[in-house]
Amino acid sequence: MNKRIVCICMSVLLCLTIICTDTGTDVHARYYEDNDKYIEQRVADRMKKMSWEEKIAQMILVKVPAKNAVNIQKQYQFGGYVLFGEDFANSTPDTLRNRIYGIQKASKIPMLIAVDEEGGTVVRASRYRQFRSTSYASPRAVFSAGGWNGIVKDTKNKAKFLKKLGINTNLAPVADVAYDSSNFIYNRSFSTNAADTSRYINLVVNNMKQEDMISSLKHFPGYGNNGDTHTNLIHDYRSYNSFKKRDLKPFQAGIRSGCDMIMVSHNIVHCFDSKNPASISPKVNKYIRNTMGFKGVIVTDSLSMAGVRSFTGSEGESAVRAVQAGDDLLCTEHYRETYQALLRAYKTKRISKKRINASVKRILMMKYRRGLNGRFAVRRR
Repeated sequence: MNKRIVCICMSVLLCLTIICTDTGTDVHARYYEDNDKYIEQRVADRMKKMSWEEKIAQMILVKVPAKNAVNIQKQYQFGGYVLFGEDFANSTPDTLRNRIYGIQKASKIPMLIAVDEEGGTVVRASRYRQFRSTSYASPRAVFSAGGWNGIVKDTKNKAKFLKKLGINTNLAPVADVAYDSSNFIYNRSFSTNAADTSRYINLVVNNMKQEDMISSLKHFPGYGNNGDTHTNLIHDYRSYNSFKKRDLKPFQAGIRSGCDMIMVSHNIVHCFDSKNPASISPKVNKYIRNTMGFKGVIVTDSLSMAGVRSFTGSEGESAVRAVQAGDDLLCTEHYRETYQALLRAYKTKRISKKRINASVKRILMMKYRRGLNGRFAVRRR
């Protein structure tokens, strides 16, 4: 009897070993959560084979080019593409899936295929009826109709919906705590209550992890009652104590839950750094790392936004300043300008090899944890 039990246990362990050493993306990412030493070795091996040009490109998350996206990826090997409304408007699920398949096939390392599918006012995919019969509701509306169980079901459903299309990254959830309905971020936020928002973030991050969907908390350190940095550079004069009591709590909840990424805003938040937008602030970066204990990927909000461009003078300079500050992944619409600026900064030693390697390691570690460690899983239809 004991021998039979031993044999069964050994067989199970052997099966697990075979599954977990597979290089494809069908490996369960949850295995890797508990095996960071294994992941680190795989990432180290991968990085040895990468050129410095490829490492720099891995740090860029590009608005997917309307034309020649496959050839552009073959040339540059970017870390990811972001899809917007126009990428869904004139597509069907099958044509989009095939497009993503072609892009991933051109990638030496599987790409982040990202989208903003928050629910409510920001729904890049589900707003189009060929993709879904109804758009995803806002988190507020979901909770109002179904409570916390509704949030769980909505998160899982959304992740499954995106994964079927070949999308592996949702630039969500929104962790901002609005003050009232007059605030810019109100319609996108879950609540005006920090504790409720923290619980929401905890549930969403954990359920996204269960579905192997990469998450991104946004917009650190919190919009609160501030305006829109898409059009202007915003100065936030609130006290540090007000942030600690309110805005930072949902981000801390997300970190404890194991969020993959934190997106930093372009606001100049004076209690953190009175001289630089958060997205290019070494002080903000150090706070996220050292005070909040976040070890994952720090991603910028779009560097094409007017707020940060007006501050640095160009998108390329914004990218360089963001990397110097310690950010890992750069959202951009103008990939050539961003890539060339980073390459020049590397060659002129404005950005060190050590700085680049640290970010690339974090990005690849995240990809491996979520199963993006081999050939892409979505098949051509």
